[in-house]
Amino acid sequence: MTDVLRRGRVSLAFGFFAQGVAFALLVTRIPAIQDRYGVSDALLPVFLAAVPVLAGVGSVATGRLVRRVRPSRLLRWSQPVVLLALLGVGAGDRVAVLAVALAAFGLAVGALDASMNMLGVSLQRSYGRSIMLGFHATYSLGGILGASLAWVGAHWDLALWVLYLPVVVVLLPAALVGSRWYVDGAGGAAGAEGPREALGAGVGLKVLLPLCLVMTFAYIGDSTVSNWSAKYLQDVLGGSEQLATVPYNVYMVTTLVGRAVGDLGVRRFGAVAVVRGGAVVAAGGFAVVAGAPGAWAGMLGFTLLGLGLCVLVPQTFAAAGRLAAERDGRPGASDAAVARLNVFNYVGFLIGSPLVGALGDAWSYRGAMLVPMVLVLVTVVYARSFEAEADRYGGGHERPRTADVGRGSNGL
Repeated sequence: MTDVLRRGRVSLAFGFFAQGVAFALLVTRIPAIQDRYGVSDALLPVFLAAVPVLAGVGSVATGRLVRRVRPSRLLRWSQPVVLLALLGVGAGDRVAVLAVALAAFGLAVGALDASMNMLGVSLQRSYGRSIMLGFHATYSLGGILGASLAWVGAHWDLALWVLYLPVVVVLLPAALVGSRWYVDGAGGAAGAEGPREALGAGVGLKVLLPLCLVMTFAYIGDSTVSNWSAKYLQDVLGGSEQLATVPYNVYMVTTLVGRAVGDLGVRRFGAVAVVRGGAVVAAGGFAVVAGAPGAWAGMLGFTLLGLGLCVLVPQTFAAAGRLAAERDGRPGASDAAVARLNVFNYVGFLIGSPLVGALGDAWSYRGAMLVPMVLVLVTVVYARSFEAEADRYGGGHERPRTADVGRGSNGL
């Protein structure tokens, strides 16, 4: 394996880590943000919904921009915008400032998520073996660190800018330095810009539809845990207020563990088996949560959810990139497919929390947990979409030899 690929892998992993920290610091401090700006309960959902909507816009725009600009360049400049927007959220004092900062954060996050996963997919193809779950594991690690820092800020009653400023001061220059070693799909480092007018637009949405559905269902499950686990454990399962804070932490830790070892599972058993297994485990987790007689049984369900859901999103990105490369061999086909697919993680995020809340109010929260269970099980039906052609990447679960970083006309 060349040093170029190794450096590219490490620098991209740090980019995933930094994004995990930044996103966790935003979402875990929403009550403090609301108090700082005096945002009403009626207006808060508008602000919260605007971020994933604008992120979807940013992802679509990225899919168009990568026809002319390398993904590494988009990632290099979108990550600082995310970090500075986070600082803007913490440092502002008017609602208008909050709106501008959140808008910048949303647009930049869409570009960041799309370009990160583009580079991850292309690096995986250059390596010739599954490494995508490892990138998402570093994102989970960053999320755990960000949530822990947020707890410290809340415990010591730190102003938001006091919490955010040191994080930005550390992560921003480190991300910029690390971006020097990003590796694009065309086989070059981040600075190797070339003409991109002839890049393909990728495969159509109809071809990607099964993967788009899997992505949506996975994020419906994820948003259900992040938004409803605490309330469910306390109000439905009778747990204490302190215990109600544990399920999401358990979910994050098991997500990290599952992703840390998930690449080994893909290499040994193949992506189809791992995706099917993850979907079944996640569905089992929702079933346990729905039928749990008490708080500790519910905790077991959230543990299973972390282990099951964690493999679906990274493998869906990898499958989209592979499918695009097989169907459309032109440069950029994989990048365009990843950008299209990335939009559906925001769709799932927007649908999941309101769906469970509406069903819980109209029916019961136990019953509401069965809906994401069924949706995640649908992934089993689409598992064949994760299978590579025998003569392409993935045959026998790995290519027999490693490709050089510059190998191949399409750079994938």
